[in-house]
Amino acid sequence: MTAVRIRAGAERDLRRLQRIECAAGGLFRALGMDRIADDAPPPLPVLRRYAHSGGLWVAVDGDGEAPAHEDEPVAYAMTEPVDGSVHIEQISVDPARAHRRIGRALIEHAARRAQEAGVPALTLCTFAEVPWNAPYYERCGFRVLAGDELTPGLRRIRAEEARAGLDRWPRVCMRRELGAG
Repeated sequence: MTAVRIRAGAERDLRRLQRIECAAGGLFRALGMDRIADDAPPPLPVLRRYAHSGGLWVAVDGDGEAPAHEDEPVAYAMTEPVDGSVHIEQISVDPARAHRRIGRALIEHAARRAQEAGVPALTLCTFAEVPWNAPYYERCGFRVLAGDELTPGLRRIRAEEARAGLDRWPRVCMRRELGAG
């Protein structure tokens, strides 16, 4: 496992996050999901909105002892409140840093912050059959929600995903319950 430090995302990070997203998206090409691989990264105004709302987190190498120029993100997470839970909109890891539990560190960071705020759960929507999506999140403590368990906000997110063409591949909503803070 690589030592990472998680901090709030800042303006100086946004273009790097777009590059991470493009590189991470490229992995979908091997699964025949070229449309996902070629998808544009989140626009700067969207990343800014998450940063300004406190929902943008970046993982950087090391323990904070590195010089400032080495404070460059290697992964990021975008989170927002949805129906009383913290919804993970996106987690992306630079493929050059994959398989080092950096994504897991971002999930655990989101879980700790949510728990401290008294939020009962994390939610997310993801591809059901992509190995680093739903199967991975299940190993991180998430469970697939049945259709009748979807909150209005999750239904809205799924409708937006369907309009964007993501339903060409099976999608699921997932939830991870958090203990009392």
